[in-house]
Amino acid sequence: MSTDFRRFEIDEILSDGSPIRIRAIQPGDGERLQEHFRTLSPESVYFRFFGMKKRLSPQEVAALTGCDFMRDAVLVATRGSNAEERIVGVGCYVPPRAEVDGHRAEVAFAVSDAFQGHGVGTILLEHLAEIARANGITEFEADVLGENNRMIEVFAQSGFRVKRYLEGGVFHVSFPTAETSEHEAAHAARERTAAARSVRPLLAPASVAIVGASRHAGSIGAALLDNAKKCGFKGPIYPVNPRAKRLLGLRAYPSVGAIGAPVELAVISVPAAQVESVIDDCARAGVRGLVVISSGFGEASPQGREMEHHLRDEVRGAGMRMVGPNCMGLLNTDPRVSLNATFAPNWPPPGNIGMLSQSGALGLALLDCARKLHIGLSTFVSVGNKADVSGNDLLAWWEEDPRTEVVLLYLESFGNPRAFARVAPAVARKKPIVAVKSGRSVAGKRAATSHSAALANLDVAVDALFRQAGVIRAETLEELFDAAVLLSSQPLPAGPRIGVITNAGGPGILFADACEAAGLTLPVLAPKTRSKLGSFLPPQAGLSNPVDLLAQAGPEDFERAIEAVGADGSVDALVTIYVPPRVSRPAQIAQAIATATTRVPAAKPVAAVFLSSEAPPPALSKCRRGSIPCYPYPENAARALAQANHYARWRERPAGKPIVLDRFATSAIRAVIDRALASAGGSAWLGPGDVAAILRASGIDYAESRRVTPGDAPAEAERMGFPLVAKAIAPGLLHKSDVGGVILGLRSAAEVKAAAKGLEERMARIGAGLEGILLQREIAGGLEVLVGVATDPIFGPLLVCGMGGVLAELLGDVSYRLTPVTDVDAAEMIGKLRMGPLLDGYRGSPPADREALALLLQRVSALVEVIPELREMDLNPVKVREPGRGAVVVDARMRIWGQA
Repeated sequence: MSTDFRRFEIDEILSDGSPIRIRAIQPGDGERLQEHFRTLSPESVYFRFFGMKKRLSPQEVAALTGCDFMRDAVLVATRGSNAEERIVGVGCYVPPRAEVDGHRAEVAFAVSDAFQGHGVGTILLEHLAEIARANGITEFEADVLGENNRMIEVFAQSGFRVKRYLEGGVFHVSFPTAETSEHEAAHAARERTAAARSVRPLLAPASVAIVGASRHAGSIGAALLDNAKKCGFKGPIYPVNPRAKRLLGLRAYPSVGAIGAPVELAVISVPAAQVESVIDDCARAGVRGLVVISSGFGEASPQGREMEHHLRDEVRGAGMRMVGPNCMGLLNTDPRVSLNATFAPNWPPPGNIGMLSQSGALGLALLDCARKLHIGLSTFVSVGNKADVSGNDLLAWWEEDPRTEVVLLYLESFGNPRAFARVAPAVARKKPIVAVKSGRSVAGKRAATSHSAALANLDVAVDALFRQAGVIRAETLEELFDAAVLLSSQPLPAGPRIGVITNAGGPGILFADACEAAGLTLPVLAPKTRSKLGSFLPPQAGLSNPVDLLAQAGPEDFERAIEAVGADGSVDALVTIYVPPRVSRPAQIAQAIATATTRVPAAKPVAAVFLSSEAPPPALSKCRRGSIPCYPYPENAARALAQANHYARWRERPAGKPIVLDRFATSAIRAVIDRALASAGGSAWLGPGDVAAILRASGIDYAESRRVTPGDAPAEAERMGFPLVAKAIAPGLLHKSDVGGVILGLRSAAEVKAAAKGLEERMARIGAGLEGILLQREIAGGLEVLVGVATDPIFGPLLVCGMGGVLAELLGDVSYRLTPVTDVDAAEMIGKLRMGPLLDGYRGSPPADREALALLLQRVSALVEVIPELREMDLNPVKVREPGRGAVVVDARMRIWGQA
């Protein structure tokens, strides 16, 4: 059987921030293996082989290059590409000498001396363990010389539950290959730290070369050089232009290699056809980071896409990182760096917001808006085509960057949403992430055959991803900036209760309406607060909430009211709404607001609304409390506060844990799937018996059922007992109820016989041959629910839950999550449904087993992790019975897809 080597290929980041490629060893790697062995120092050879040797024997090379990736596996870490690719690390597992049950393997590594201590062994171990788990190997073991401290450290810090003992100067190490929470945490932390370090040469370089620098006004090369110089970059700037001697007073060079000094970042703006040769020059010169402004790649044509893929391979093979191509650059306002590697005309004010834009043109607009709104940025990156550096890498940087407190994202696509789902929650636990994702129209909805797939679309997947990751989704760019100014200047609210002070009743009512729509409340103020307000306000003033100071209110009224309402314990946040009266005093009112908010408890966010065509008075951005966000309309403030409140509640929620199926369940399920794939050779709907076997192996309660011929149906019914349901089995028949393919309430053999005949007649009328009948135990009562899976080609499996039965698509009462789904996710999915009151017993109806439904969602999620070939699944209906009686699947369909 041939091995598909591509499925083992992945790019990783080492602890020093440089990329490495992990791939399966291949039959043609013999000479590379020997060359790798020759690079090992005598000490490394001794540690690996417990003795000295000069080369690998032909038998050893054949054994390493001929593994089957089941009983044994060999992975290599490589640098370079194509003919220049070289092996810098090898990791393998092989059956132990005293093989007994096939569930153990010996693991070993050999890493080039220059790459030791950078995490190569750790990465190889993680991927070998993943392969081993898939092949039923449950335990790794290894012998390590006592003085081989680096290898002992690899095992100790892996997060696996390692046992070891020392005998004769050799440590014998053993550990289960199963993932642990400690291993997952260690893996995630390693990934984020490495990604952050890999971005450092891009955002905080010690030196910069501008390749394509020009003296021609209006050209991108001229703008790049001018921006880098006038914004005060702290390191040396090297213009590169083979036809110039000096540019903007700086010596110019014909190539990066000709500079003769270390260059950490190269910003490239040359025609697309010249980019590859420039990158080769940069690689030879030891450049660490690239920003490729040039266009004409994946965004332009299929040929450009091929060029882009080749560039990425060249960059990663050389140990570099690249932003772009087809981007507008990046900047860092840190005074210690002052890097402007963009061609944008505006340099934003420094601040605590990190911003990413996937669109170059929109990036220009975002920088201009940030400047006009006085929104300070720590860093800005236009990622362009994201051939290498992605938003996931930048999130890792911003997580560790002390100058960044809020992250803003404008996204058009996801390269690796599963990686985003790992990285974003860790960042969001510390810093808010606000994102605008374009392309959310219903035009993206896919044609589908199951209820689950028909209900899902790309935007649903984005919503699910953001909700699970704690990302605040903004509908518009205006919402993006509204949230940014609040989150970057104010604390998170402790709850949804908002206190409002206004000098006009109408805007106060609009604000109250917007709050209610967004899940915020305006509580009744405490008697003490109302009494204090009444002591200085006129009798006509409104003392409830909103507090209406009336149009004649002066600065002192605003100041005293803010202090009183801000001190009220029933208020979590404070908003002041000001409408300039005929005789306007906005500057004095703004000063009063700024002064009064310094006496509001520091834990309560405050915001202002100035309903005026004029810019907000500067007093609001320069008070002792810091900058007070000021909005043009009440609805803007309400939405921003609601987003901050939802985000704060997400941060308080526990992370939760997913269910993982044990080895025996996994083996049983895989046996069914592998057999079905072998017989189908491609896409196939599983038969009822296979579906039932898979569900029961997963611990999912499936109504007792048996497949029979029409003639055998009465006798089999007698053996099963009554009442029963008869369901038609026919080629291509998916929605049986739509064509009368389900007959309920069968209470005798005679009724079953009649039902069998009726199903034959009904199938004949629609031109479908009846292949058999599924007799199933009838489950009385219970609330009908849909649980399913739809697989998006980009986002992967989406778990679906909602109102079941024949009305599932019509009502559209569903919620979604990306798998894996934790217990917390499952409870939130159910809580989001409009049918939620039915689960609790609506208007005298019996309640349903909410906990059983949540457990079912988790088990389906666990099942998805075992069957990557799953494309669609419908459990509809699921009968959720009274509390304590569980949930039973009544009808189920599963479609898998695999290569022939």
